[in-house]
Amino acid sequence: MKRALCFSSIIIALAVSTACADRGSIPFKPGVEIFEPNQRALIAWNGEEEILLLSTDLAASESTMVLEVLPLPSEPVVKKGDVEVFAKATALINRKLVEKVKTRDAKGPGEEDEKPAGEVTFHEKIGSHDISVTHVLDETGFVAWVVEYLDSAGAENPTIPESLKPVVQEYLVEGFRYFVFDVVSLCEEPRTSEAIQYRFETDHLYYPLKITRTETGSTKIDLLVLTPHLLNVFPGISYKRIALPHEPVTLTGIELWGLNREMYELLGKPKESKLRIWKLGGELASFDKDLLAK
Repeated sequence: MKRALCFSSIIIALAVSTACADRGSIPFKPGVEIFEPNQRALIAWNGEEEILLLSTDLAASESTMVLEVLPLPSEPVVKKGDVEVFAKATALINRKLVEKVKTRDAKGPGEEDEKPAGEVTFHEKIGSHDISVTHVLDETGFVAWVVEYLDSAGAENPTIPESLKPVVQEYLVEGFRYFVFDVVSLCEEPRTSEAIQYRFETDHLYYPLKITRTETGSTKIDLLVLTPHLLNVFPGISYKRIALPHEPVTLTGIELWGLNREMYELLGKPKESKLRIWKLGGELASFDKDLLAK
């Protein structure tokens, strides 16, 4: 029983641990620092399509509007997500690990047509988020569109950080043509934003990391990962940078359906699926590749 409690406490702690690394931030006021003390992310991937659910706590060194930039490998479907999914997934992991330890203790050891730069394919206000999905073709088009976007949104003397430009170029060279722009209003007190769900096609499980090279400081990232099977190919950042605080747990189809019906359908209504937590961390400048797995 003591060992079971130990496993449980490890996972419960993950629900409130700090994290930030998914998007680049451009404050409307130059020189303002942006903080993301907490971020929750859940990824469901079926080999061809991904659902990425994000909820972030944000704050700034002074009141400002901020443009958050999220690169994606294909055009996403964007909608409001269910923030309760994070708590449900963590609770499932807790229960599964406790049951596993109890059982073990009982048994003993054993090429596209060119389009104008900055084409907006989706725009909607979701709670405090003002979200635009933009189809970008080149770095010059990206920079020009963002400056115009900031200007139209009320920014004074809008500028794009020089450190962001080469990172965007890397994404464009790699074939990324869609960027999500999310404008939020921040103050010095952290606040939790609504959960936003992005669903998009990708041949790898994908989580953006190198876009955060434009920021300073260190980070801790906790990802809930849900797939039909375990993954063992990591062409992006090295798998050695991923810490596994627990063994993967197996969800039944009924449990997955209760967690999130859309993710259940995305994975093909499986009889079983794998759920686990991946932890990453380090200096933001050290993320020279994104998280890719299959």
